[in-house]
Amino acid sequence: MPELTIDRVTKQFKNKIAVDTVSLDLHNGVYGFLGANGAGKTTLLRMLCGVLKPTSGEIRCNGTEIRMLDGEYRCLLGYLPQDFGYYPDFTAKRYLEYLAACKAVPKYLAKEKVQEMLRLVGLEGEQKQKIKTFSGGMIRRLGIAQALLNDPEILILDEPTSGLDPKERIRFRNIISALSKGKIVILSTHIVSDVEFIADQILLMKQGCIVEQGNSREVTGSVRGKVWEYLAEPDEADRMNETFAVSNLKNEGDKVYIRIVSDTCPCEGAAPAEPGLEDVYLYYFGN
Repeated sequence: MPELTIDRVTKQFKNKIAVDTVSLDLHNGVYGFLGANGAGKTTLLRMLCGVLKPTSGEIRCNGTEIRMLDGEYRCLLGYLPQDFGYYPDFTAKRYLEYLAACKAVPKYLAKEKVQEMLRLVGLEGEQKQKIKTFSGGMIRRLGIAQALLNDPEILILDEPTSGLDPKERIRFRNIISALSKGKIVILSTHIVSDVEFIADQILLMKQGCIVEQGNSREVTGSVRGKVWEYLAEPDEADRMNETFAVSNLKNEGDKVYIRIVSDTCPCEGAAPAEPGLEDVYLYYFGN
């Protein structure tokens, strides 16, 4: 079972620091990296895959720097980039067979593995269609299938549910939960529900740094006492919506239920509320 160590890793592009001195130890389990666009998630994942080289610091797998492991490390790895390449005139079946060969999946296993992955992502009935005829969600499912072809011990998924409808997103979460045993699964997203239900550890990333880390209860606990509920008059609710970070606003009769994320009580009569992960997201990334 692999272990990944991220040791004071920094990535700088000219004058911009995309990842800033990040240190983590990753073992068996699902790690959900949550953050706004531009937080540095994709850059960190690309370094974990060996696509980018850190400006400073080291990434080690089982104690050895990944660039020294080279092909041995790639055999452990399954990767779905945010924008993955494909051949539009290939059928889904041919595309996966081609990638199985690229990933050195033995020929005697490749055919069976391709069919298994097509069934897993619900594309078995479309395997002879050309990829250029696929919807965005179907293409994303095909990307998930290719990431799993070599039965990787380290699975890295960058915005994997982009383009998926709610039903497909739930299906994806169930697939990851079922496959995560004995693997390191790293999931990067800005969609709270993608990590809320399946991540063993949630890591909030902002401006290249990990600003909070823990299981769902620990992370939501970090904003306890900073979430408030209030029934407001409509005009008052409009003013509060402009002034505060509002995570929920709903009409209730002639008044408006408003849920506010704030370090201090926003107004007289507001009551503390139990925080959820959406409140955490708004607290760290709302500005």
